[in-house]
Amino acid sequence: MTLTQAEAFARIRLLRSPRIGPVSYAQLLARYGDANAALEALPDIGKSGGQSYQAAPRERVEREVDAVRRAGAKYLFHDQPDYPALLREIDGAPPILTFRGDLALASNPCVAVVGARNASAAVVKLARDFAGALGEAGFTVVSGLARGIDGAAHEGAFPRTIGVIASGIDIAYPPQHRDLQDRIASDGLLIAEQPPGTEPRGSHFPSRNRIIAGLASGTLVVEAAVKSGSLITARLAGEAGREVMAIPGSPLEPRSHGCNHLIREGAVLVNSPEDVVELLTGFEGSPRSNFREPVGAFDHAPGELAEAEPADIASLLTTAPVSVDELIRQSGAGAAAVQLALLELEIAGRLERHAAGRVSLRG
Repeated sequence: MTLTQAEAFARIRLLRSPRIGPVSYAQLLARYGDANAALEALPDIGKSGGQSYQAAPRERVEREVDAVRRAGAKYLFHDQPDYPALLREIDGAPPILTFRGDLALASNPCVAVVGARNASAAVVKLARDFAGALGEAGFTVVSGLARGIDGAAHEGAFPRTIGVIASGIDIAYPPQHRDLQDRIASDGLLIAEQPPGTEPRGSHFPSRNRIIAGLASGTLVVEAAVKSGSLITARLAGEAGREVMAIPGSPLEPRSHGCNHLIREGAVLVNSPEDVVELLTGFEGSPRSNFREPVGAFDHAPGELAEAEPADIASLLTTAPVSVDELIRQSGAGAAAVQLALLELEIAGRLERHAAGRVSLRG
């Protein structure tokens, strides 16, 4: 679709407004039809939830748009034709991205290659070799530009690679990968969800990981500890119904425990790039791995949110996370009515959203 400049600006302003995330953004557009109407409605929605509300100042958004332009980047909106199709399918897909480089790389078959920052030298070489072979086989390799496995994957597949960063599009992180990031932006594809000028924070990395997993038909974990961002990426890939793969390692090496854990939990063991190619060639959404079942959700028909009235669900919510599905079951209300009630609470700052479609009151 072709966005007017005014609607594009209003969408950016809507997403940058307090307590607006991917879910609430999508619901507001569904209910009000366009971003300007949603922005006008925000103060009244906040009052319904018990709080006053102000949208993001226009001046701040104007500065952001100028910063994106100065960085040589462009905006990509969720309903534009060039938005990656697989990424659009995930729960909470980013409504707006900024990018530099060749967006066509995201239309090719993609595989995510992730792993430890402090990876062993032998496994760094292995990751580089795997990524190179996957690139030669026609895949675009997606990773997060971190030290260790990520950097090796980008180098091996270059220029058939996508770097997804946890900072703004104009911030190089980690600093030692500045040259690599610039090369990817020039000859590959660099993607950011955060506004320009944003330094990476801990909370940004899980969001980045969902984009890495969402772009790819499968995620390969090369080497990782059990408690690591790489396993978060694998879990997100599994929940999205994508293939989850892992390279096994020695039980004596702690950095291999994460991969061995994934395999034990249902990820596919791979020993060669050819194994990955075989799994992902012609992938149509039915993974052989059963590491995680896709997360189900109650959907409402198009147009229902525009006509709905908020359900009375206050007594069903506590600070303990509960699935939206369960709220719909217990309230007896329609999905659209429950979602609208949650939207009011979220905009008022009283609701927190969690992974796997769960919500709770803020503590």
